[in-house]
Amino acid sequence: MFENKVIARLEEMLDAAIEGNFVESEYDETKLSRLESRWKEFLGSSALSNKNLETERHRLEQFISDISHQTKTPMTNIKMYTELLREEAARGEAASIEKISSYASMIEKQNARLEFLVDSLTKLSRLENGTLAVVPQEEQVDKLIATSISAVESKAKLKNIAINHKKDETLKAAFDLKWTNEALINILDNAVKYSPENGSIEVFTEQFDMYQAIHVVDNGPGISEEDMAKIFGRFYRGSEVQQEEGVGIGLYLTREIISKEDGYIKVVPNNKREGGELIIYLRR
Repeated sequence: MFENKVIARLEEMLDAAIEGNFVESEYDETKLSRLESRWKEFLGSSALSNKNLETERHRLEQFISDISHQTKTPMTNIKMYTELLREEAARGEAASIEKISSYASMIEKQNARLEFLVDSLTKLSRLENGTLAVVPQEEQVDKLIATSISAVESKAKLKNIAINHKKDETLKAAFDLKWTNEALINILDNAVKYSPENGSIEVFTEQFDMYQAIHVVDNGPGISEEDMAKIFGRFYRGSEVQQEEGVGIGLYLTREIISKEDGYIKVVPNNKREGGELIIYLRR
């Protein structure tokens, strides 16, 4: 009688697992035999593995969808300008050097955008699935800021934008210099992109008990309260910057990097004032 009851319960647990409905909490550990307990442990582990596989499958599908959607426009543009270039070259001596140069420039631009998209999506995928590690260690915050500023200075000079950095070489925090540098460059690049010509960008630090904060303040349109909840979404771009170049992946990647270092990033809404501000909080 007891054996029949145990077998019946084991069959019940197996049926639930096959149907994908097995839930460990449905079974009271104190009432299970040793065999039933081991069976429950095995099925629970299998259910978790299946759930993880399903999550990974969904993530892969999303990644493929992102690549397909985001690369469609630059690939179409490359095809179009290549055809125009071919048509202009076919005119022989009557071909316009100016047009050929313009089409070649557009192909180069779209190719760069395509490379950036694929590179960014690959980094995101590797960060999200854990195949690419972020390893925080104690570093000088000023070293990080100086390295990041140097990467965007040439773009800033083209718009005559001054980047002012208030230095404090005593501040240290725990972060991965390579990846956090990329995160801060994304923020500074946005600040340069959305600031008007002859503007300025202020970069300064602030110390808290548990965090070192890096403030980046620019003269751009800022971020409205309506966009604050969405600004870190993958490929999201605020309504005020739709006409500017960009794909909306920089802040998403930045947040992924900073969160893996046990830090966080904060956006300060413009509240009808001129300029925008983002703050990175790094663990001390």
